[in-house]
Amino acid sequence: MAFDYSLDFKKIDFRSSPELYRVGKGEQGVLLVEPYKSEILPYWRFKTPEIAKESSEKIYELFLNYLEQDDFVGADMARKFLQMGYTRSRRYANHKSGRKYKANPQKAGSQEAEKQARKEVLPLEIDPVKAESAAIFKEKWTLAKTHEKYLQLMKKHQQMYEKTE
Repeated sequence: MAFDYSLDFKKIDFRSSPELYRVGKGEQGVLLVEPYKSEILPYWRFKTPEIAKESSEKIYELFLNYLEQDDFVGADMARKFLQMGYTRSRRYANHKSGRKYKANPQKAGSQEAEKQARKEVLPLEIDPVKAESAAIFKEKWTLAKTHEKYLQLMKKHQQMYEKTE
């Protein structure tokens, strides 16, 4: 089910209204869904491998705590932060500026302009430190997204919102 960006995220507490949550694709909604964003974001860091290790371990610990409470939304948000730790570290590992494209495709005026912007990728500038940070996050992200209880709760959550549609 697609992530629903039409919701009033400033007013919704997803802990008390988990039925409103949609997983979406990848990291969609990672910086919108409360109270989880505020609980997890302070720990999300990847500047060095040491910082990434500490960060990924803390976020994975939160992930396990959410699972213990049968809180799928919290677990999924923690999984998204681990994924985002990987993707952002990887972006900086490949591009020192953190920018992949010459121009921001999301700010292109049309679909055609967006397609063109995505073709203009900046040259790679490999940073082995950020690559190590990415590998650290990838390990925890993989553990999270393949965790048996997480997969069970996701299936249960999806069945719940399919009934409400």
